Amino acid sequence: MRLLYDLCKDIRFLNNAIALRFITTKHDLNELTMDLTRYIRSIPDFPEPGIIFRDITPLLLNQECFRYCVKEFSKRSRAITPDLIVGIESRGFIFGSALAYEMNLPFVPIRKAGKLPFSIEEIEYDLEYGSDTLQIHSDALKPHQRVVLVDDLIATGGTLQASRLLVEKMGGDVVGINSVIVLKEICPTEILQDEALFYLVDF
Repeated sequence: MRLLYDLCKDIRFLNNAIALRFITTKHDLNELTMDLTRYIRSIPDFPEPGIIFRDITPLLLNQECFRYCVKEFSKRSRAITPDLIVGIESRGFIFGSALAYEMNLPFVPIRKAGKLPFSIEEIEYDLEYGSDTLQIHSDALKPHQRVVLVDDLIATGGTLQASRLLVEKMGGDVVGINSVIVLKEICPTEILQDEALFYLVDF
């Protein structure tokens, strides 16, 4: 009887391992076949000389690419069980709201100063030349809620870090960071090595 029990247990373990391998292989194949860089337009000297702007509008124009991004974000995010999705102005709203819809979760926007009509919490952060302010509605999230931050691109990481501090200021816990693009050459090491970070393309 004991032998039969152990045999059944081994069979269940083997089945789980096969299923996991199938999912991993399928995921890897998807990553190989969906080359998102083909749908990201690089525009030199915009918005100023020396800058290469990574334009995601061709990606959004292709519904399969857009859906792929949302699905990949969803796979990653389900594993960390967030309570809500927070999108960073402005293109973070596109992917963040789609992800919230896919996961049936609330969506919260983080906006630049002067865009929100209700009482707000805010944080000021430094830019290369000057400073900027991010704001969130004061009733947007509750203490200890698990938050996934979403943006389309992470460069030097200033806006991302400020958004994280703003969520933490309200008592939230940032458990995930999803971005379509990361600019590895200028992105700080502390962000690249953050276990919460998940991205689909790097330049």
